[in-house]
Amino acid sequence: MSKVTAAITAVGGYVPEYRLTNKELETMVDTNDEWIRTRTGIEERRILKDPGKASSDMAVPAIEAILRKKNLDPKEIECIICATVTPDLVFPATANIISAKIGATNSWSFDLNAACSGFLFALTTGASFIESGRYKNVLVVGVDKMSAIVDYTDRNTCILFGDAAGAVLLEPATDGTGVLDSILKTDGKGCEFLHMKAGGSLKPASIETVAAREHYAYQEGKAVFKFAVVGMADASAEIMERNNLTADDIAWLVPHQANLRIIDATANRMGLPKEKVMINIQRYGNTTAATIPFCLWEWECQLKKGDNIVLAAFGGGFTWGATWLKWSYDTNE
Repeated sequence: MSKVTAAITAVGGYVPEYRLTNKELETMVDTNDEWIRTRTGIEERRILKDPGKASSDMAVPAIEAILRKKNLDPKEIECIICATVTPDLVFPATANIISAKIGATNSWSFDLNAACSGFLFALTTGASFIESGRYKNVLVVGVDKMSAIVDYTDRNTCILFGDAAGAVLLEPATDGTGVLDSILKTDGKGCEFLHMKAGGSLKPASIETVAAREHYAYQEGKAVFKFAVVGMADASAEIMERNNLTADDIAWLVPHQANLRIIDATANRMGLPKEKVMINIQRYGNTTAATIPFCLWEWECQLKKGDNIVLAAFGGGFTWGATWLKWSYDTNE
């Protein structure tokens, strides 16, 4: 009997319409377009401006695109995993809210928080449900409304982040395609370099924490950059080595879109030319858990069945890792 793997059989994505350009940021904080582009590669990012709209409101259209492509009734979805650091509410889980909004009344759902590595962690978790035979249809969504936790008076962080959603459908495959291997790692010692200071049980919200602007993402950029370059590159190289893959074998690297220099370092470590690297950071910035599935959605028409694809990410926690998969379909099918 052929081994059952979890194959990505459809992808969806969504970004808000509003473009926050580097030029506009120049009017908000002490920065400039050239400085941002040379250090990060970002030119603009999308922001969810609509009053009363949250992460789930971006996830829903991304998922609905998948349901239309597959002609799938929401009631057929058995599990929804939402990777996010910007949930609609502290509780219930944003995945629960998404389930209700799309009418997935037969699914169970939960959130997973691994910051920018969240989609990789969620994808591996969803794949395990498929591989075990427990489920046939699992939705994995990465979504973040980073504008909700970005301090637009802090020039070190506000230039980096945008809002977006990306989603994939996982189904069983026996043809050798699908998620084939993952290397996922964490190191809680990295907490001090990238976190939110208040709002959790350690430091609940108060007048003082709000006044001190402690409900925004805090990052020590140089330290995070140093760890991210090593983490993403090492995990990507390791997954190639243990699966006897060469640069010629790899069709695409799908890196987390945090910083163009980190992406270049990872590709160089893998021996990949830029033509094999998905890069859209210039248009969307860092959308945290959404970057990898959103790239897959944007590049879907270029993907071919059997393509070897490496996904790589690094995030707060610290969290990092790489996943190797074989693409399961041609777009024209």
